[in-house]
Amino acid sequence: MDTARRIDKKVFGIVLAGGEGKRLMPLTADRAKPAVPFGGAYRLIDFAISNLINSGLRQIVVLTQYKSHSLDRHISQVWRMSNMLNSYVTSVPAQQRTGKQWFAGSADAIYQSLNLIVDEKPDIVVVVGADHVYRMDFSDMIHAHIKSGAKATVAGIRQPMELADQFGVIEAEETGAIKAFHEKPADAQPYAVGPGEILASMGNYVFDADALVDAVTQDEAIEGSNHDMGGDIIPWFVDRGEAHVYDLKENTVPGATERDKYYWRDVGTIESFFDAHMDLISALPIFNLYNRDWPIYTQQVNMPPAKFTRDAWGRAADVNEAIVGAGSVVQGASVVRSVVAPWCTIDAGATVSDAILFDQVKVGAGAVVRRAIVDKDVEIGPNVAVGVDHDHDRARGLSVSASGIVTVPKGTKLHA
Repeated sequence: MDTARRIDKKVFGIVLAGGEGKRLMPLTADRAKPAVPFGGAYRLIDFAISNLINSGLRQIVVLTQYKSHSLDRHISQVWRMSNMLNSYVTSVPAQQRTGKQWFAGSADAIYQSLNLIVDEKPDIVVVVGADHVYRMDFSDMIHAHIKSGAKATVAGIRQPMELADQFGVIEAEETGAIKAFHEKPADAQPYAVGPGEILASMGNYVFDADALVDAVTQDEAIEGSNHDMGGDIIPWFVDRGEAHVYDLKENTVPGATERDKYYWRDVGTIESFFDAHMDLISALPIFNLYNRDWPIYTQQVNMPPAKFTRDAWGRAADVNEAIVGAGSVVQGASVVRSVVAPWCTIDAGATVSDAILFDQVKVGAGAVVRRAIVDKDVEIGPNVAVGVDHDHDRARGLSVSASGIVTVPKGTKLHA
């Protein structure tokens, strides 16, 4: 569904999807971070690409590197565009075009892929991360970028001041010109944009194409550079007085509610990944998956609907505040405050609460799964408990986060 404002310039989209995602281990042990499943039906990268497509972009490349097989397969199977008008979404792995080295950072990824920009000859390049959960109309940000006359525009989101040390913090003039960019500052007081708020970088950028090419080319020659978009390229534009900020509060997404219109989550840790799922399941969700005016697209496969049945003893399935994917069967079990992906089975008398189940998880009769993330193809046998005794969980090789979230790796078989 294309509801974006028309842009009278050629725009090219780059999705940075080479992140290793160490803080999401073991979910990233066998897949790239942008390929991690989310919300019972999606992968993290679907949010970035859906926002670009809904914003009217039709030429998009995804730069991949780390354990990218499942990510590349997902993009090739899901994101098929008509080539009649040169529309495409395609993954581009690290190609070693400039030497025998892999991407050294996000800016180096673009530098090593400059042939894509040269071939397409865009006026504007939109660069976004691949592992955030949000909705955003980039056409509005592009119009603001063009109007400002800036060479680079950084998307900013208002965050509580006490979280400043977790973000790149933008210090801007009233005109929107960026005065300084502070990487995870300990004292954010001088940079406040409202009572108790700072303006944090979302990791989304709009550039004049020629300026981006110049910036990453010069950065490549700087000894000691980290070749990072946020840490090196944006400060390069700031020093030249060529960078502006775009406040997400200026963005209007069709169908957004007052509750979820400025939602944005960096799901880079087990805790933030878990919390983002809990944001989905309430009657008035903080992030609404059911916005038809700005859909999040993903793979649609041939599956039967989810089914909820009584067990052999006549006990009805109890499902409340939960998302349950197609093909899943809940038989006389309880599923509460949880997200269940497709093709899961939850047998008689089992209890799943405050949990996230990936595809094809089997929960046996009488089992308990509590405050846990269960990766795909896991079997939890009858009467097995996960998330009840953390010492026992650790002894079985499961990871337990600081806040007590248990993660069960892909393919694990747990039996009493």
